[in-house]
Amino acid sequence: QVQLVESGGGLVQSGGSLRLSCAPSGRSFSSYGMGWFRQAPGKEREFVAQITRSDGSTHYADSVKGRFTISRDNAKNTDYLQMNSLKPEDTAVYYCAGGPKLAIVTRYFDPGAYDYWGQGTQVTVSS
Repeated sequence: QVQLVESGGGLVQSGGSLRLSCAPSGRSFSSYGMGWFRQAPGKEREFVAQITRSDGSTHYADSVKGRFTISRDNAKNTDYLQMNSLKPEDTAVYYCAGGPKLAIVTRYFDPGAYDYWGQGTQVTVSS
């Protein structure tokens, strides 16, 4: 069974930074890429960022572009989401996701493209 484990969430003041990490536990799996999504209370899960494994290309939601950076350390088999200039509206549970579907590249914004999800990590930004 594939499991993804996120870490690095917490409480930070507006304008601050956090770095989220995502690493697999259990059996290994191949993936075209990895994505980060978030879900705030009462709202639907929304796309945040995605990275394609083959060429390192990235995509971001407009709301985080220029503030968040997705990256991967192949040696550690870990993906990261660096979040800078955080705003109260960034408050949400953040999830990493992966899977074997090519849709991770072609429909990176669609939660249905991903088969494996982490348990989520809470990010709270105070004003």
